[in-house]
Amino acid sequence: MNSAARRIGRTLALVLPVVLVLSGTLAVTRVPWASPAAETQVLTASNASASTKAGSRAPQDVLRDRLLVELQERNPGVALTHLQEATDARPSLAKHCVSIARALGRAAVAKYGGAAHRAQAWSRPVCDTSFASGVASAQ
Repeated sequence: MNSAARRIGRTLALVLPVVLVLSGTLAVTRVPWASPAAETQVLTASNASASTKAGSRAPQDVLRDRLLVELQERNPGVALTHLQEATDARPSLAKHCVSIARALGRAAVAKYGGAAHRAQAWSRPVCDTSFASGVASAQ
């Protein structure tokens, strides 16, 4: 009797975790997200795009987009000042300063209709000469 109980215990110890994992996986494979009309939407563990859609945007991307809008609404000087303030306040953004400043330089040229001299007038030493580099590359 002792060996039979031991054999059943070993079998359960091997089979039970597999059954629990499979039943949990199957329980979340179909989830209606929005409404009864959206019942065709299915979440699966193998859906590769699910993690990229759900992820939040990187802080440097948010900052760049905000500064580009600010450049269009106001002027490149304001955007460059806010870029400098953001990198001073959050040093982790400093490694992205060059690419953001270049994007601002290109956007400044686009704002002023290709007039690089007008865009270049806003240049300042934020992230070395990256803004000026962006202006030059947009010509």
